Amino acid sequence: MELAQDKIDLISKIIKNDRKYPNNEDLYDDFFNETCKRSVAIINAVESESTLETYLRRVVTTSIINVLKDSGRLRRTKTGYMSSRELNIDNENTDYTEIVVKYSDVKIPENPEEIVIQKELLEFIADTIRKIDKEEPDKDYLHIYTLRYDKGMTQKEIAEELGLSQSEISKRLYRLMNKVKSIIE
Repeated sequence: MELAQDKIDLISKIIKNDRKYPNNEDLYDDFFNETCKRSVAIINAVESESTLETYLRRVVTTSIINVLKDSGRLRRTKTGYMSSRELNIDNENTDYTEIVVKYSDVKIPENPEEIVIQKELLEFIADTIRKIDKEEPDKDYLHIYTLRYDKGMTQKEIAEELGLSQSEISKRLYRLMNKVKSIIE
């Protein structure tokens, strides 16, 4: 049985729009053949274009998964399917020596002057927060700031520790940052 060109184009479009297609373009012919093999019997029997497209999406997904499994690029895990190129972090015996971490987004001061300026700015901000905290001790600004930015606690965790609502913690952090910002400007 032969497929009409519009059906071939539809299958091709669906394959190329599937989320597993990128980085596996070299297997396009295999994806296409598997899809055709699975759907040729019913493809001409379905009259509605939307029904056919929905059916073909499912067939394409199944075909792509099968081809990727057969080619060794996909393997089944406890939680579903995983690319065999990805590392499984649940495995305690994983060798991490080949992982390269890039720090290109981190801006490291290039000269001593920048380091001094950054240090002075941080000291100024810390002094400003201490001053604001002394002016309004009931707001507990310094403690909230320390918990949030020094200890890395979430607003929810801070709220539980201080017996306040998360929205109150959020408001106080926002007010504190606005006060610091107005003093800096």
